[in-house]
Amino acid sequence: MKKVDLNRLVRNSVLKMKPYTSARDEFNDDTEGMIFLDANENPFGNGLNRYPDSKQWAVKKKIGSLKGISEDRITLGNGSDEILDLIFRVFCDPGKDNSITLPPTYGMYSVLASLNGIENREVLLNSDFQPDVSQILKQIDEHTKLIFICSPNNPTGNLFSEEGIRSLLNRFNGIVVLDEAYIDFTTQESWIKKGIAFENLIVIQTLSKAYGMAGVRLGMAFASPEITMLLHKIKPPYNISALAQEKVVLSDMNIKNKIVIIQKEKEVLIKVLLQVNFITKIYPSDANFVLIRVDDADKRYRQLLENGIVVRNRNQYPLCDNCLRITIGTPDENKTLLEVISKIQKMEL
Repeated sequence: MKKVDLNRLVRNSVLKMKPYTSARDEFNDDTEGMIFLDANENPFGNGLNRYPDSKQWAVKKKIGSLKGISEDRITLGNGSDEILDLIFRVFCDPGKDNSITLPPTYGMYSVLASLNGIENREVLLNSDFQPDVSQILKQIDEHTKLIFICSPNNPTGNLFSEEGIRSLLNRFNGIVVLDEAYIDFTTQESWIKKGIAFENLIVIQTLSKAYGMAGVRLGMAFASPEITMLLHKIKPPYNISALAQEKVVLSDMNIKNKIVIIQKEKEVLIKVLLQVNFITKIYPSDANFVLIRVDDADKRYRQLLENGIVVRNRNQYPLCDNCLRITIGTPDENKTLLEVISKIQKMEL
């Protein structure tokens, strides 16, 4: 097992701090029939007058069963972004430590680094959109605490090789944060269970993509019990609302049928897009979107927008010049997209 010295990696102020204890954390007895006069809540019941479960036990039980992992390895956040922010706050001293990201990738990693006063070192992916492990290792110094990996990657859509990820886990003595927001659209096994062999791995997932609950705002971190305790130590006590918790607990988490539809629609979409004369390349995708290179991304983006189709213009991202990112929609939405693209193509013949 790859072990890490958490006392060396964690901010001293976090190690020394005493966590906030919410009113309901002070006892673990059965609450049936009890009168709550401890949290300064409005006593008149309307279904939402009480604070939500700060430990989110019912949600963790469901997520743990779904993912096959113990509840002491789960941290829940108000979206993945809150969890990513917590990770910076646990491990990085402002103005001293640094993190590494691998552009083109999810933009919030660098935003959160800046927000927390952390130097962010960028190592571009190679021409195959894979991590350049040797270049990443060259950027590491004694103050490098975090490496962020997004696989499948956003906006490129591809999975990173297991060999590359494993190499970084074994050779880096800091924390590797593996963002698997799109893993449910692939056939590859998540690193959640494999990660138990690496104390320096935090796996991030979300309910916003495959599970269709973006409006709930629930992100998940899977890590060692020790890292999980540190994240819980600094997280806000009531960061997941009662409504969000109830929605997750009551939801049917069987997403296989919808994923099959999305995968089939992606195949159909790619097959037709290959025939479009202003599309110069379609990159392989393991996610619920495709990255395409066109002759003029700004122009094509405007044309689609004028016809009621909103896609993502990634033209300003490294290695993504003249690229658009297109999410796979419903069959009807995809049909409309292809009709609009056909219309645009005919206008220029």
